[in-house]
Amino acid sequence: MKSVTIDANGNLPLPTLTRRELGDKSLQLLSTSPGHLLVTASGEKVPVLLAGRLGDLSVADLVSFFNMFRRTGQLHFDLTGGSKDLWFQDGEIIFATSTFPEEDLGEVLTATGRLSAERLKECRRLVGPKKALPKILVEKKLIEKQDVWVAARQQAELIVYNLFGESEGSFYYRELQPEGNERLRLSMSTQNLIMEGLRRMDERTLFLRRIPSLEARVQVEDVDEARLAQLPEEMTNLYLRASQSPMVVRDLIRYSGLGEFEGLRVIYQLVEKRIFSIELPEDASPEGDLDLILEIFNHTLAAIYQRVSQKHKNFRQEVAEFLRDIPQPYSFVLRDVKLKKDGSLDGTKIQANLQGLTEKDQRGLLADALNELLYMECMTAQQILGAEQAQGFILRIQEITRRIREIIGRSA
Repeated sequence: MKSVTIDANGNLPLPTLTRRELGDKSLQLLSTSPGHLLVTASGEKVPVLLAGRLGDLSVADLVSFFNMFRRTGQLHFDLTGGSKDLWFQDGEIIFATSTFPEEDLGEVLTATGRLSAERLKECRRLVGPKKALPKILVEKKLIEKQDVWVAARQQAELIVYNLFGESEGSFYYRELQPEGNERLRLSMSTQNLIMEGLRRMDERTLFLRRIPSLEARVQVEDVDEARLAQLPEEMTNLYLRASQSPMVVRDLIRYSGLGEFEGLRVIYQLVEKRIFSIELPEDASPEGDLDLILEIFNHTLAAIYQRVSQKHKNFRQEVAEFLRDIPQPYSFVLRDVKLKKDGSLDGTKIQANLQGLTEKDQRGLLADALNELLYMECMTAQQILGAEQAQGFILRIQEITRRIREIIGRSA
């Protein structure tokens, strides 16, 4: 989120994009405190009724609120990498849209095995102002109209499920009546969507412990016919397909037609039964574990940064100085590493810094260096926020320590 400062004359310079969107509208001051300033454009036909930032207030909290009070309108999210909209009718989510490429309707059709990636690429070239992708696919008889309807529902549910993993960004709500395509009804109630979304967050983390990359290769173990006959049909189908020729996880999920989450679930269960094993390519093995370790740490680094930087404007500078002055051997890992806008670390330089070490040393040294940084940030959080508010971060660090030990132990 872009930072702005009130100058000596009391003027507040707005970002260029914000000025362009507001145009020549006059602004009305709605609410102030020592920590916030809320203004809105005067005369708006559909004014913003609620706005804020994600953090302590989660997506699940917001969705539950609008569901509980049976609101009708648009809940918009601005997130890192894109935006999303949820449309409510009497408290129920009836539609969802997203600008994230992986949540595009064409990607959903590909992920569920209804359309090949090659066909999708060909049809995208024909998309224009007067021809949307679904119409092109139906005209070319690549899918049926019913498939478009089913995929649209799956797309909307995927957008909602993925939202529950977001902890940073801003939102606003307007009581805007849904029109046109926004009247598509989802197959689940909003309360069920919330419970399913939270469940998927937890289970996906579990799946990725055993399947660290969608590009990992699936190896098939020998299974006798008696045991194979006891497997559910979805497991048997994947086993038979993977037995024909080696496949990566992503391609096997597409073949299953179950979608990414359900496909991961079935593959994970086959791994747990020791029917499948997961093998990363030799040249990608260290990167797979290093990326996973960095992702785990970055999630908490970003969460701490969001909370502390709100009350401590020099926090970013302190972290940058710590990265610059960190002692050996950790400086070997973190030298010239850039701090991203959300407080997480850019992993590109880290990978380059660790080149030449053994895989075991890479994992151990990276975990130790990031632990040092996390410890420093947690101590600062205690000083700025107080011990009680920082307690949640301490619990996260304990969980991180456990997960990293599992990764390093698994890969030893």
